[in-house]
Amino acid sequence: MIKRTILPTLLAHLREKEITIITGARQVGKTYLLSLLQEELTKAGRPFIYLNLDIEEDAKYFVSQADLLAKIKLEMGDAPGVLFVDEIQRKSDAGLFLKGLYDMNLPYKFVVSGSGSMEIKEKIQESLSGRKKVFVLDPVSFVEFVDYRTDYKYQNTLPQFFAVEKTYAKQLFDEYMNYGGYPKVILAPTVEKKTQEIREIYTSYIDKDIKAWLKVEKSQAFSELLKIIASQIGELTNVAELSGTTGLTEKTTKAYLWYLESTYILTKVTPFYQNVRKEITKAPLYYFFDHGLRNYLLGLFGLPDIPSVLSGHLFENVVFNMIRRHISAPTEIHFWRTLGNAEVDFILRTGLTATPVEVKYKQLDAGELTKSFVSFVETYKSKKGYFIHLGNKATQKLGDTEITKLPYYAVDQLS
Repeated sequence: MIKRTILPTLLAHLREKEITIITGARQVGKTYLLSLLQEELTKAGRPFIYLNLDIEEDAKYFVSQADLLAKIKLEMGDAPGVLFVDEIQRKSDAGLFLKGLYDMNLPYKFVVSGSGSMEIKEKIQESLSGRKKVFVLDPVSFVEFVDYRTDYKYQNTLPQFFAVEKTYAKQLFDEYMNYGGYPKVILAPTVEKKTQEIREIYTSYIDKDIKAWLKVEKSQAFSELLKIIASQIGELTNVAELSGTTGLTEKTTKAYLWYLESTYILTKVTPFYQNVRKEITKAPLYYFFDHGLRNYLLGLFGLPDIPSVLSGHLFENVVFNMIRRHISAPTEIHFWRTLGNAEVDFILRTGLTATPVEVKYKQLDAGELTKSFVSFVETYKSKKGYFIHLGNKATQKLGDTEITKLPYYAVDQLS
């Protein structure tokens, strides 16, 4: 199976009193992670119970807190065991339900998991303020994918692998760019099986989250909206234009976009600006959490060669997710556009510091920069700047600014 780098962090949090909440999109491997945590508890001789609210027999214990406590005590007594609850979003008022149990100061550790619906992302977190830690499970990263595809032979020497096996590494990257990071898709042995898996993931999302949970009735219009976003990743989003194309009202379009963010399908990126007269200040961009799903929506999934006109935007989406996983608060990701059409793909903002990052799906020549990038650096006096490209690492100076060109596999060197 595919090893997930988040596992040691989750294991460590089992020792904390806080409720552990594992959330993320459907089919990214949350239940599998729960099984790995249970294996470790078994080795340590620590008791646990696993309940899944998608199973009717398990759901009956959640009618009341007293019913659940009776089940826990029957199975574990007063031992300091762990209760695993999968698909927690199926429980109405789950946050208040868990808050009541937590505040009883019981000897049990609670680990809950669920898809990124409104309930788990909004209501549960709000109710459990100060009582939980949330872990978002992403689709499989490129590093996790390479480790898996190379049978973990280079898991401690990946920088050397990328430096020596450049052709093989690029082949793996092309495969990853095409199919994305859903575990079932990666594990499927053929293009046909991969296509079947991604289709089932999308169908399950529409049926369970959109139609049933979110009460979206016009699923065809919803799908059309998502396909339009897929075709224009990295481009400014105009809600009025989207509404006109899909036939949805602007209010509904905004609500659907929010649903897509809440269920870990899309990530919104807002503009960086300080001069409201010259810079774009409102229209956001959207990227997909999983670019394989984006390819599927556009009919590109599984094609031997994705058209070059689309590869640049796809590369940008992949790199965005690499950056998103690498940075942490208080650093934020924005983009920069001016009314005069100057643009930089990403701006990493930390306090008053703004670091430009440009993404190019090609091998850049020595000294090659873009006018927009230079304009941003000169305007905001950036101390550092980066290009992510298909070539090798190189550094140069632009005045007092250090410019670093990083290969696609070295995004973790951003600072």
